[in-house]
Amino acid sequence: MSRDMCVQCDDGIINIRVGAIILKDGKVLMVGNQRSDYLYSVGGRIKFGETAEQAVVREVLEETGVKMDIDRLGFVHENYFFGDAKTNFGKLIYEVSFFFYMKVPDNFEPKCGSFTEDDSKEFLKWISLNDGQKIYPAFFRTELQNPQNGVRHFVTDER
Repeated sequence: MSRDMCVQCDDGIINIRVGAIILKDGKVLMVGNQRSDYLYSVGGRIKFGETAEQAVVREVLEETGVKMDIDRLGFVHENYFFGDAKTNFGKLIYEVSFFFYMKVPDNFEPKCGSFTEDDSKEFLKWISLNDGQKIYPAFFRTELQNPQNGVRHFVTDER
């Protein structure tokens, strides 16, 4: 289980990823890095041989230092966008993400020690959903204010 579910397809890339929805005190935990002007969900690519559930638990542990249980699957997101990292700059990426609500322990104090694929140091940030900072996925702003039962499906196409 060492290879990310990221494959070349013609001139583009296909990613299969997970994201964690970590809510506490009316805020959501997001990740940023030194080279980007936006925040993104805690999470990352599924490794070949993992299930989405295994991947989100692993990614949360890697990015926060805390092992969390899953509450439930909340969203499936299909997303076309152009890469902005050194390894994929300008390439069209088709990404399928599974976003899971996590069971957040009362004493949760995350510590970030992770890096992006191009070695940019990441940091964690609690944000209010009314905060004006650019976040991905953008639908978090509206959907996490009044969480629904069931799984919602979103498609974003920035081509």
